[in-house]
Amino acid sequence: MEIEDLRKNETIILECISGSRAYGLATPTSDTDIKGVFLLPKFDFYGLNYTPQVNNSTNDIVFYELRRFIELLSVNNPNILELLSTPDEHVIYQNPVLSQLKTEDILSKLCKNTFGKFAVSQIKKAKGLKKKIVNPIAKERKIVLDFCYVNHKNGSVPVQKYLEQMKFHQSDCGLVKIPHMRNMYGLYYSANGVYKGIVQSNESNDISLSSVSVEDEQVALLYFNKDAYSIYCKDYKEYWDWVENRNEDRYENTKSHGKNYDAKNMMHTFRLLDMAIEIAQEHSVNVHRPNRDFLLAIKSGEFEYQDLLEMANKKQAEMEVAFEKSTLPDRPNLSHINQLCFDLREELYR
Repeated sequence: MEIEDLRKNETIILECISGSRAYGLATPTSDTDIKGVFLLPKFDFYGLNYTPQVNNSTNDIVFYELRRFIELLSVNNPNILELLSTPDEHVIYQNPVLSQLKTEDILSKLCKNTFGKFAVSQIKKAKGLKKKIVNPIAKERKIVLDFCYVNHKNGSVPVQKYLEQMKFHQSDCGLVKIPHMRNMYGLYYSANGVYKGIVQSNESNDISLSSVSVEDEQVALLYFNKDAYSIYCKDYKEYWDWVENRNEDRYENTKSHGKNYDAKNMMHTFRLLDMAIEIAQEHSVNVHRPNRDFLLAIKSGEFEYQDLLEMANKKQAEMEVAFEKSTLPDRPNLSHINQLCFDLREELYR
């Protein structure tokens, strides 16, 4: 099912402009995001063709089926609460039946976790980008040999340096395990091709073991830092996956302000924390943000990263206190929501 199908079949019951334009944080380069709700035809809903969500390839346009929409509301999902509370000027279409859905009937203290954890995730994303920018990983991938060392004189040297000094080729070397010594191996050498080499190839992800006779002489001890190699492989994949899939506009903006963190993520951290505090105190979801200048100043990189972290920590503490004092219920009334979901669908099908 495609978005075009929803429009063609007239199954959309709510369509709103969301994201930065709904928040009042749009700039000349901002995209227009669309979110909404659709109603599956009876045959698909009661049959085997249930479709919970339909979106375009870039996720700029997302529609949720009514059941999925209310299910997410029942767990106080931030994106869905924002959709339900979209300011009137950004509502493109709303079926009058949906007016029965009241935000105040759904809000609960779950928002402390849903909005709070979402805010923390934005900090983690900002930290992650900072780490990637400050510590880029070379495109040429390291190999197992780069994590191997041998004892030499009173210390150790990288195995490749040792092989160069000894005029050995790694393929002429053999390794055997040293009992009771993790990742430690006896290193043997023969130019007669009797050993399997330290690694089978540069693409190998582990060292290679050889059979060694009792007459063969061990020339050194080799240590393979396997843990460091595993961490490197994970970091390498994450980094180059990020390079391949990153949003170039946001990346260039991050480089341009020179603070080396994703300022847009940090902006959303403060937006979410402020909204959570308002939910606790006012029992409402205020999508349009009153502090546009402050939030856009964060986005443009006017603050130091550490200063933002300190401010965010204070804001989190304020949120904790607000929910402790709040008269919101601990959880939404699921019986009421379940009945409402049934009533809405029945009325819409009629």
